[in-house]
Amino acid sequence: MQTNLADFIKDTPEGKEAEAILRTCVHCGFCLATCPTYQLLGDELDSPRGRIYLMKQMLEGEPVTEKTQLHLDRCLTCRACETACPSGVRYGHLVDIGRGLVEKKVGRSLAAGSMRYVLRQALPNPTLFASLLKVGRTVRPLLPNGLKDSIPAAPMEESRPFHAARHERRMLVLQGCVQPALAPNINAAAARVLDKLGISLISAPDAGCCGAVSYHLNAQREGLDYMRRNVDAWWPYIAPKPEKEPGMKPGTKGRATEGAKEETRGVEAIVMTASGCGATVEEYGHLLRHDPAYAEKAARISELTRDISEIVEAEMPALVSLLSKSTASRENPRQKLAFHSPCTLQHGMRIRGVAEKILAAAGFDLTYVPDAHLCCGSAGTYSILQPELSQQLLKNKVTALESGHPDRIATANIGCLMHIRSGAALPVEHWIEILDETLEAAWPGTIED
Repeated sequence: MQTNLADFIKDTPEGKEAEAILRTCVHCGFCLATCPTYQLLGDELDSPRGRIYLMKQMLEGEPVTEKTQLHLDRCLTCRACETACPSGVRYGHLVDIGRGLVEKKVGRSLAAGSMRYVLRQALPNPTLFASLLKVGRTVRPLLPNGLKDSIPAAPMEESRPFHAARHERRMLVLQGCVQPALAPNINAAAARVLDKLGISLISAPDAGCCGAVSYHLNAQREGLDYMRRNVDAWWPYIAPKPEKEPGMKPGTKGRATEGAKEETRGVEAIVMTASGCGATVEEYGHLLRHDPAYAEKAARISELTRDISEIVEAEMPALVSLLSKSTASRENPRQKLAFHSPCTLQHGMRIRGVAEKILAAAGFDLTYVPDAHLCCGSAGTYSILQPELSQQLLKNKVTALESGHPDRIATANIGCLMHIRSGAALPVEHWIEILDETLEAAWPGTIED
């Protein structure tokens, strides 16, 4: 695609990146068939190719209106178009740049801006989010059905604690921001599974939100600050502390690092149990590449980032050995599972078929899910900001997942889990919880080395 970027953007890092991405697009239209919003609305401006035209016009200095903002807002950033694109157009990076510029040029109404501000303050703050959720659950019985359904019920059972770190092999896990309150058992289940495989899962106390919420709501500086905080929190577990200032975080001024003891350095990986976070943390190296204080560290963080499915897959021989020695799995009838692969897993992290392979090895029958590449409509804050489109996508996704008559539904991201659970008649769980349940039935407690 030929470009002639306007002076205000062409010599900036964002402009150079946008121009490089635009020049890779050849207008082929392969992306249209994979775009959920185009399928629903039939408007090419609500397709990747149409949105690319809108962003190109803006970058070349054409007037920008609320119409441009609307079409970019409707994008789920599911990145299915990237998977389908034969030219390798990095649409996700381009739409982040485009949305940031539109936000500056068009702005928001007071109501829309306030909603986004509240989401940016509440969701990334685990303490505040947990408190608000507790209040919502308290008054939930008094609310009308429509509003009641938007507040998730409390988990059926309390999360069991992590096993104490006892293995030489150690990995970090991101606790996340909303997951500890909504589904506290997910990380604990991951820790128990890895413990049985000879790996201890630990967390860095100062790590928090991955930055995706703010970044994708066009508060990109705020999002980058969350990312820098995580780099600071994780770095002492990866690299030796500076000799001159033991106990201090590299790149900080006088803030002591807690929990980064000698025995916790040198972790093998940073494990993500929410693919939405994983897709973002994998991008730290790219997003912080122009920051001289963080570029190198962020690139290393991205290299170490792994989805939990990648970790378990690497230990498949040990997992299969454990399962084969158990009579419990042989005595129980095989359950049917429908697996929803989140967009961030299959299109963002480009991990496909791995969790399914693990579940099949654990004795489950995976049902066929039509249009498995399509988004469920959760997409971070999309279900809140674009409820009508989100609910249409949810209905289609639940129909597809339940079409094979499974016993329950598994997924790999907290946002998808809660969204699908709100519309499904079947139980919806993270796949690592299901694997943990299977292993606990076979080998209760810990397995001694």
